Amino acid sequence: MIGAGLTAAIGALHVYIMLLEMFRWEHPRTRRAFGTTEDFARATKVLAANQGLYNGFLAAGLFWALIEGAGGAGRPLALFFLGCVFVAGLYGAATASRRILFIQALPAAIAIAAVRAGV
Repeated sequence: MIGAGLTAAIGALHVYIMLLEMFRWEHPRTRRAFGTTEDFARATKVLAANQGLYNGFLAAGLFWALIEGAGGAGRPLALFFLGCVFVAGLYGAATASRRILFIQALPAAIAIAAVRAGV
């Protein structure tokens, strides 16, 4: 099922984002990916970790949906958590970086369409 595969990929993406924000926020490659300076990363380390935790919750919800069956009993869970990812992506694109629209919101919208279509 394509919807389940996309849900898994988005869950994995959010685990990756969680790891970057919670544990590697001050690393030069992470700073480059997020466009931050060393001073900014140091000053916002706790805020980034908190944000990372939320990304972990999104990933957990998506994996929960997969365990329940994204095309069956877990379908409402998948749609809810993909919807959360989509809204977070829209907000991030509007307030932080337009790239988030393509990294987070667009993939979530495609996954929502696939889960709804049952493919």
